[in-house]
This record gives sequence, C-alpha cells and structure tokens, in this order.
Amino acid sequence: MIHMEYYLIVSTIMMFAGIYGFFTRRNTLAILISIELMLNATDINFAVFNRFLFPEGMEGHFFALFSICISAAETAIAIAIMINIYRNLRSIQVRNLDELKY
Repeated sequence: MIHMEYYLIVSTIMMFAGIYGFFTRRNTLAILISIELMLNATDINFAVFNRFLFPEGMEGHFFALFSICISAAETAIAIAIMINIYRNLRSIQVRNLDELKY
C-alpha cells in the first residue's frame, strides 16, 4: 500500500508547478493550464484524505468529482473569453489585455 505522504508530495509538486506557471507565464492559455494544475492538486488531496481518514466514506471522492465539474465549466468559459479576446486583439498575451479597458 502506498503511504499518504507520497500522494501529498505529488500534490504539492503539482500545486507549486501551477503557482509558478500562473505567476511566470504571459500567455492566457498557459495561465489557464496552471490553474487547472492547482485544481487537480486539490482533487488529489480530497481523494487521499478521504481514503486514509475515512475509508468507509465517499465524501472526498464526491468533492473531487464536483471540483472536476466546476473546473470543466471554468475552462469552457475561459476558452470562450480567450476566443473573443483573440478576435478583437489578434493576440492572447496578457500584456495586450490593457487595450480592453476602454
């Protein structure tokens, strides 16, 4: 059986990779992928803590499924926004988004 620490290490690496990508990337699609990495890290934590703390319950798995549904909806909306930005500016770089203010 795999210990809980190994799952948490993978989850921590995914979370920090997402945070690093969010703060360093200039492309909105790369920022979206970084946000998805962070959400997947929390889903791993939901499932792992449920498995090891409450092995009879399924609450953590349901939270993870709910989070996956929310992130799918968030991704669809974000991609629709990116398509509209690209149609107006012909670029999805973050530095060009200040033109949408006015």
